[in-house]
Amino acid sequence: MTRVAAIDCGTNSIRLLVADADPATGELVDLDRRMTIVRLGQDVDRTGRLAPEALERTFAACREYADVIKKHGVDRIRFVATSASRDAENRDEFVRGVLDILGVEPEVITGDQEAEFSFTGATRELAGRTDLETPYLVVDIGGGSTEFVVGSDRVTAGRSVDIGCVRLTERHRLSDPATHADITALRADIATALDTVAPHVPLGEARTLVGLAGSVTTVAAIALGLTTYDSAVIHHSRIPFDIVREITTTLLSSTHAERATIPVMHPGRVDVIVTGALILLTIMERTGATEVVVSEHDILDGIGWSIA
Repeated sequence: MTRVAAIDCGTNSIRLLVADADPATGELVDLDRRMTIVRLGQDVDRTGRLAPEALERTFAACREYADVIKKHGVDRIRFVATSASRDAENRDEFVRGVLDILGVEPEVITGDQEAEFSFTGATRELAGRTDLETPYLVVDIGGGSTEFVVGSDRVTAGRSVDIGCVRLTERHRLSDPATHADITALRADIATALDTVAPHVPLGEARTLVGLAGSVTTVAAIALGLTTYDSAVIHHSRIPFDIVREITTTLLSSTHAERATIPVMHPGRVDVIVTGALILLTIMERTGATEVVVSEHDILDGIGWSIA
């Protein structure tokens, strides 16, 4: 066994996985899995820089994670940073801060690397399932970007595009609730991004859509009627297209205050779930997917396996 710590720092959240990895059996046993919404990508789309307050929120989470890692006696750590830190002019400040706190330099990975990790994390445990057809289309709807990856036992095509839920929410500055004009502009933005994906990723060839990250898992939690967030119930749930459309339509017509009362809604996701759900729905419309298989295992698990 190798005890690993994988950290995924995205635009909206930073997440930690401490696990024992057994390469002989292909098993990754969770010891600690946690998430903190820090909104590192606050205003990055507009300013091109990481805001001082966003950096401090992220560094505070890193200090908490450093204590957890020390407690578990981790052998190896890998810290991966994605969309927001790729785009920021002052990312060196972010790198120095993380290095000081955790003793490891964050790797600002490309969208293609992000796609590879997401695919591995989401599909490794699906091997041998007879109820799911391949190839898979793995869609990771993040805060700053969305990754599209097609493959069966390995990646055959992938693309990352800048239509994350935080980025689009800040770019469009939606009314409360969203107006028809807001929704039309959002849909046009998402459609344009999907047009750039299509020449590189054979979306229509996929037989199973696998959805990752907080927007997808939150939609699933609502669809399942959960009163508290339960990752064990959400993991590998299968949500039909009609239910995704119904939930998205409801979210689009709701106010911020109304969304905040949904029992499974994380406070840090209330303002961005509208765009996240619409991204998911538009992808399902474009690909003709009749359902989405929801995975709680994603880029974080892929990072864990990469260091095992």
